[in-house]
Amino acid sequence: MTPQSGTFYRPKALIFDVFGTVVDWRNGVAAECAAAFEKKGIAADPHEFADRWRAQYQPAMQKVRSGNRGYVSLDTLHLENLAAVLAETGLDAHFNRNECAELNHAWEKLPPWPDSVAGLAAIRKHAIIAPCSNGSIALITRMAKFGGLPWDAILGADIAQNYKPEAAVYQRNAEILGLSPGEVMMVAAHNDDLVAARRAGLSTAFVARPQEHGPGQATDLEATGDWEIVAADFIELAARIEQLPQG
Repeated sequence: MTPQSGTFYRPKALIFDVFGTVVDWRNGVAAECAAAFEKKGIAADPHEFADRWRAQYQPAMQKVRSGNRGYVSLDTLHLENLAAVLAETGLDAHFNRNECAELNHAWEKLPPWPDSVAGLAAIRKHAIIAPCSNGSIALITRMAKFGGLPWDAILGADIAQNYKPEAAVYQRNAEILGLSPGEVMMVAAHNDDLVAARRAGLSTAFVARPQEHGPGQATDLEATGDWEIVAADFIELAARIEQLPQG
């Protein structure tokens, strides 16, 4: 994709981080929590609860990445993390096992950012598009149905049996599409995701999502690396992809 001449060619596939980059996980999860709390008469801040639940995400995956635990899907980790947060907030007595399982489906009901669906459809005219998420294939498939996300394929952690930012996740996702890492671009709103993707041999695109963590967000407000593309949203990303020469 980047020959000796230095020309940067259009990637054959773009793979996307999903939570925060394509969909608004915080407001989506908070909406489901709010509904569950209202049903039970619980006076708790649903956004704070969503933040606590998400805070368990990286530590839970790190046990798998470190080899201290065999691979389990993010659905299982989310359910375990929910139990932990319910216990730490004193709300565990309000939810039985079936109700916890139902609330865990909140992660499948996340609204796309306003530009996501139209932007993905525009990008899809020029390259394969697929998620490269830590979410399971089951979770990301249901999320796509919920939000109308027009993926060509559903990829992610299940394919590599590991979690980002392990290099094998990016490389295996490229391989499953019949492509080399250099023919694939990783798109994310998180600079650390792009650092790992570049180390794995992929090209990179940064799209800021300054509301991912709410009004007080202090991270990933701008690109901190020399990524191949930095775009304001997926519509601009699509336009930039269209302008690239085909290799």
